[in-house]
Amino acid sequence: MIRFFILFLILLVGLFTLEVLEPVQQHVIFPFTAGIAKVCSWLVQLFDSDVVSTGKILRSLSNGFAVEIQPGCNGVEALIILFAAMFAFPAPLKHKFIGFGIGFFAIQLLNLVRIISLFYLGQWNMTWFEWFHLYLWQALIILDALVVWLIWLRMLPPPSSSSGPDNNDDSTDNPEAIAVSG
Repeated sequence: MIRFFILFLILLVGLFTLEVLEPVQQHVIFPFTAGIAKVCSWLVQLFDSDVVSTGKILRSLSNGFAVEIQPGCNGVEALIILFAAMFAFPAPLKHKFIGFGIGFFAIQLLNLVRIISLFYLGQWNMTWFEWFHLYLWQALIILDALVVWLIWLRMLPPPSSSSGPDNNDDSTDNPEAIAVSG
């Protein structure tokens, strides 16, 4: 448990430090965030053609209202927390990558719902927009990462033990087992 906690903290500090570096912001975070805005625009245009995205801004053409997806609102922090938790936990590397891939999509799908809902909520009532933006959605995105991690933990195969009394050797544990020699 201590190994997990220390490795988790090292990964968190390292990844959050990496995230704020200007080259990472310019070449990874900003393009990723612009991609989120583009996907949001595409989804909204399925039922509302008066929406466009420019960079990381989602704008209504009919009333001019816009939301800008800032760092902290793109789901990257939740992804970092999920990555650190999964890769600090002692599990097979294959399961870590699969779990993180599924978690990535789970967090980003919820984040798309978040951004689109805030986009429409801001056009309706700015007080509710601020409350949902600052309190409810922030907590839900982090909770999503936690739930994904907990589900991932439950889906991991049980640890195998190669020695000791729990080695599942039926010939010693089961008196009715029949030894077959060839």
